Amino acid sequence: MSTHLPAKTASASVVAKHQAVSAVSFFAALKFWLKLGFISLGGPAGQIAIMHRELVEEKRWISEKRFLHALNYCMLLPGPEAQQLATYIGWLMHRTWGGVAAGVLFVLPSLFMLIGLSWVYVTFGNLPWVAGLLYGIKPAVAAIVVQAVHRIGSKALKKPSVAPVLWAVATISFIAIALLNIPFPWVVLAAALTGWLGQRFAPKQFTTDGRHGSSSADDVTHRPTLIDDDTPTPPHARFKKSRLAAVLAVGALLWLLPMGGLLVWQGWSGALTQMGWFFTKAALLTFGGAYAVLPYVYQGAVEQFAWLTAPQMMDGLALGETTPGPLIMVVAYVGFVGGWSKQALGPDALFLGATVAATVVTWFTFLPSFVFILAGGPLVESTHGRLQFTAPLTAITAAVVGVIASLALFFIMHITYRSGGGDRSLSQIDFASVVLTALATLALLRYKQGVISVIIACALVGLVWRLNGL
Repeated sequence: MSTHLPAKTASASVVAKHQAVSAVSFFAALKFWLKLGFISLGGPAGQIAIMHRELVEEKRWISEKRFLHALNYCMLLPGPEAQQLATYIGWLMHRTWGGVAAGVLFVLPSLFMLIGLSWVYVTFGNLPWVAGLLYGIKPAVAAIVVQAVHRIGSKALKKPSVAPVLWAVATISFIAIALLNIPFPWVVLAAALTGWLGQRFAPKQFTTDGRHGSSSADDVTHRPTLIDDDTPTPPHARFKKSRLAAVLAVGALLWLLPMGGLLVWQGWSGALTQMGWFFTKAALLTFGGAYAVLPYVYQGAVEQFAWLTAPQMMDGLALGETTPGPLIMVVAYVGFVGGWSKQALGPDALFLGATVAATVVTWFTFLPSFVFILAGGPLVESTHGRLQFTAPLTAITAAVVGVIASLALFFIMHITYRSGGGDRSLSQIDFASVVLTALATLALLRYKQGVISVIIACALVGLVWRLNGL
């Protein structure tokens, strides 16, 4: 006897399975996205793990397979993948406004917190207890970047004997940024070209299994979810040329109107105008996440425009690691300090000018991410798995490993030497920072301690060290 259900019965069982999970209202989703904005700590990996636990394992809003499918799309795009993943799932559940709400609430709490912390920094940064906390946090940040090199490198690079081209790309990228001071965009373009050529002549070196996420798939896929493995793609998520054109037009308008307003108000050389233009470019180059684009932000914000100093940039990264939201939100700190130092609205409105600058920077940094998801989600789905499309991105990811390694070297040099690496004499070595960096790295890599616990521990050590005049 056949054990197959008739088509009509099978269809009814699928419907019943989906009915077992009640629909989620827009308001209920809104409350969760707001909560996520306050608890999204631990960098991209931690944020994705939080969403997986909440959405896949507990709330059952989306299945494991669909969650990973969405994550794979976001990993292919420039921009913060965790924020884009939230935007994608919000869009899949509640159309465009659902995606906008999820993406905005993912970063809004962090923006408010960083504006407040940045004000404390520029106003009270010289107080001993503030300086002590920052003194301890900076070695933790250096250790976190070293951990990022290890984590991304272990996933992006195969054995040297299997994929020597990818290792060469990573090595050359490190040399280009750390030693030759080549601008980050050129490194990305060279890596993309290498990947495009590589898929034609050495395709096996550029193939990946595309796995990102939890190993608990077997534990959760048998339970019904709102968006299940076999749930049809909703009409609003299917690719249509007319919808693509509409979203691109709205996105372009949302960029042109504020940029045009800044241009008329302050002129091309105005600080706010330059910030808007610079961080638009930065947003389009964030393949591999915030760690990959930070060298580019450093080159522009510190060396080119002098919005802030190298030590201030280090302090900003320390603050960024202690707040929820994507790490790229450190650009809000860069904007605030830059707006303060350049007196964006004049000497009598330092706080207001700095706040406007932080808001401008955040707007131009995250606007492309919304456009990528709302316009490109269905388009990326149609090209997913094609080596001609994925090979350049695989090469860019390899380059990102070298770029992040150069960032780790930059952090370590600024921590090791009291002069920030300018004077490398033995007398300038800060042995306490070196030891704290080593211990924080050991805690993260060897003992698998959480990022937040390491930051808190280092901050307390730095506070005690400085307050006791050591």
